[in-house]
Amino acid sequence: MPNRLGVRDLTVAGKRVFVRVDFNVPIEDGEITDDTRIRAALPTIEYLRGQGARVVLASHRGRPGGERRPELSLAPAAARLAELLGTPVPLAGDCVGDAASEAVDALAAGAVVLLENLRFHAGEEANDSAFAKQLAQLADAYVNDAFGAAHRAHASTAGVAKLLQPAAAGLLMESELRHLGDTLENPERPFLPVLGGSKVSDKIAVISRLLDVSDGILIGGAMAYTFLVAMGRHVGDSLVERDKIEVARDLLIQALELGKPIYLPIDHVITQEFSATAETRVAYRDTIEDGWEAVDIGPATRAMYGQILERAKTVVWNGPLGVYEIEPFAHGTMSIATILSTLDATTIIGGGDCVAAVEMAGVADKMTHISTGGGASLEFLEGKELPGVAVLSKAQ
Repeated sequence: MPNRLGVRDLTVAGKRVFVRVDFNVPIEDGEITDDTRIRAALPTIEYLRGQGARVVLASHRGRPGGERRPELSLAPAAARLAELLGTPVPLAGDCVGDAASEAVDALAAGAVVLLENLRFHAGEEANDSAFAKQLAQLADAYVNDAFGAAHRAHASTAGVAKLLQPAAAGLLMESELRHLGDTLENPERPFLPVLGGSKVSDKIAVISRLLDVSDGILIGGAMAYTFLVAMGRHVGDSLVERDKIEVARDLLIQALELGKPIYLPIDHVITQEFSATAETRVAYRDTIEDGWEAVDIGPATRAMYGQILERAKTVVWNGPLGVYEIEPFAHGTMSIATILSTLDATTIIGGGDCVAAVEMAGVADKMTHISTGGGASLEFLEGKELPGVAVLSKAQ
């Protein structure tokens, strides 16, 4: 963040400040089941209120496809935010037009309004210039605090910021970029990332980049089996991306050339069906039988990974190490969460599954930083410039 304006660089007293937040929260039966993203935006909102700004919040929720769908309204988010702030947060009937303008015009200094779901308009995801202009007319300054949406060049993340200057990063955005940026640029060593998930294809660029800057990578989850097949291992019916075997082999060669180990599972929890009551076995190395599928790292791998991580001073974790949603297959993922909570190290958690895992394990408060952006954090780790960051005003 050295060359981008932050919200604390703005003079906002009495001004209308358009704040892009990420309130894309899970809701069941009208109730929010996880308000993490709303709570993450509180520091920026409270700061602006304390400075006497008129705060105009905007967010998307779900994929309504440019149509107004009542079940994807932001009304529950407005209600929860009002509870957290201890002050009314009205929901504007729309994010543009007369309903939005009237709601914003009614704001007093220090007050907050939430605009209705941006994606009720097709112009949001299309980054339509006319739609961006309508949003920009609602405010005098722009703040992006939605790191989770910063990798999308949408009207509210890119288009508005070009029209509404100055454009600054919110406190959450600053924190995300600082933690992830410091990790990539100057990590305390050993720097040992942990990567999981189902597909190598989702993380090819991340693995390649992290091999350059880390001291080795620990891999689990289904994507480990594409690597194992690339090494000539037999993996039974485990998930393998056949069209990515050569890519996995190239990454293994890259690791050898750099002298950076890629650690892979040495034993596996295997099953014949995805069920909490299914029979499971532990298979070692090449002993996964046909008809059986690996669904978690085994106890020997958990112990090995624990020993490796004991010496780490920086860890980035992205992706579960098994099908953690099913309790018998969750031990690998939960063990990594527990191990990281005990380290004397910088621990950065990225991706919704890993965030859920550290919360399930009751160790979220032991982590250095929990990222709110899944896709955004991956693209940042790849070294890509995020559109929602690139468009922010440069600091003088």
